[in-house]
Amino acid sequence: MTATPLLPNSADALLFDLGRVVLDIDFGKVMAIWAGHAGCEPAQLVARFSPNDAWHRHERGEISDAEFFAGLRASLGIELSDAQFLQGWNAIFTGEMPDIAASLARAGQRLPLYAFSNTNSAHVAHFSQAYGDVLGHFREIYLSNAIGLRKPDAVAFDHVVKAIGAPAPRIVFFDDSAENIRGARARGLIAVHVTAPDDVAKALAALGI
Repeated sequence: MTATPLLPNSADALLFDLGRVVLDIDFGKVMAIWAGHAGCEPAQLVARFSPNDAWHRHERGEISDAEFFAGLRASLGIELSDAQFLQGWNAIFTGEMPDIAASLARAGQRLPLYAFSNTNSAHVAHFSQAYGDVLGHFREIYLSNAIGLRKPDAVAFDHVVKAIGAPAPRIVFFDDSAENIRGARARGLIAVHVTAPDDVAKALAALGI
């Protein structure tokens, strides 16, 4: 499905992914810390790691952090403690995306802002505290582990659209994942694929914000 042109006054609400849209992430830092604890090279863990069913279940809140880490011990072949896994897991967050706080502050004066993230309880506990200021721009944050639904599933987007209460074609959604962008467009949202730090600001300018 092709992108809908962004025009001034064409949105009633803005919906943002968090990772690589609002908060910068670096999965390499996760692997480096886990490898340090395990006494191996990060490349060994990268080769063994994949977002599998347990990853998805963790993001839907169906299994606990401890159960997820137990699965990683088996799939990665390393004997880390839960605390060591958690240290590396939360190291994925490296700060705010450039200029995003200013963009959100400006946009929030014109339209209600929401966020929708595929995430898990460990990450939520961490980023809610570490990045409370920038996340405070959002009227509501829809978290996959809380609602039991993940992007790009149609039911997940339908749930969030209903909760926002605006028509899907009047919601502009920002995400770095092409798969999530396709899923959003299939449910009628206007979707902006964020592939560079200034993509959000450019889209807001096109909306007249």
